[in-house]
Amino acid sequence: MQRTMSKKEDKLKEKSLAQAAVLGEALPYMRRHAGETFVIKYGGHAMGDKELAGLFAADIVLLAHVGINPIVVHGGGPQIAKMLDQLKIQSSFVDGLRVTDAATVEVVEMVLAGTINKQIAAAINDAGGYAVGLSGKDGNLIKAAKVQRTQRDPDSNIEKILDLGFVGEPKSISTHVLDVFKESDMIPVIAPIGAGEKGETYNINADTAAGAIAAAMTAKRLLLLTDVAGVLDVDGKLISKMDAKQARQMIKDGAIQGGMIPKVETCLKAVDDGVDAAVIIDGRAPHALLLELFTEHGAGTLIEAS
Repeated sequence: MQRTMSKKEDKLKEKSLAQAAVLGEALPYMRRHAGETFVIKYGGHAMGDKELAGLFAADIVLLAHVGINPIVVHGGGPQIAKMLDQLKIQSSFVDGLRVTDAATVEVVEMVLAGTINKQIAAAINDAGGYAVGLSGKDGNLIKAAKVQRTQRDPDSNIEKILDLGFVGEPKSISTHVLDVFKESDMIPVIAPIGAGEKGETYNINADTAAGAIAAAMTAKRLLLLTDVAGVLDVDGKLISKMDAKQARQMIKDGAIQGGMIPKVETCLKAVDDGVDAAVIIDGRAPHALLLELFTEHGAGTLIEAS
């Protein structure tokens, strides 16, 4: 006698079929990306949301399990601001960069290379991976130089050199440590702190650090997790793909503006320096990484060479 399935069983079957379809769609992409290096900049709202942080960690472990070499570079601006406030240390910003004196850089290093770095590594380990927390000072990974910025005086029209303190930019990347990780099953989690020529500590923008590491590792993808969907057109719709020429024209025309400009410029530099493509993704969306890498339409804005 044939048994009729209940509504509950019907729903379970539909769910199973949907999951099978997702796996079927993802498999070709998994094969295509196996053995490749992906540098993921992790920051924004996704870091502050416990549930999203757990999903991110699980996604990173999945990437490693399917043969991808993930490298995580993280930010931590809100956490740094909170600690500075608790210690009653005031700080200011110029062009989105935190002016960092000697007292501030100690706090920045403590928060980035300490608390946040170990939390992310622990979350990945809890999800079944083997993550190791590093800062750019470990193994001479990031050699940094002081950032130079100028500002035009509105009265005299003379450009003045701004002293941002211990704010740096990558001067060189030593891939030795990361090459060792690549040959193992360990996942590096990197705090964007660099060392100067005299051993001084520099605070580096996480996007910039991730872009430099991606270029040095000849990564297939640089993925920047942000708090926006990606690059939007004039009608507010997501642009899923563009080449470097289009991106530069949109900046020139003012279609890309504000905080999105430095992110797109980071992507452009990475692509110019040999990264296959860079992607700006909404880190607030659950499993945004998986949607971007393992589905046909992706989840953000992909920028590739012209």
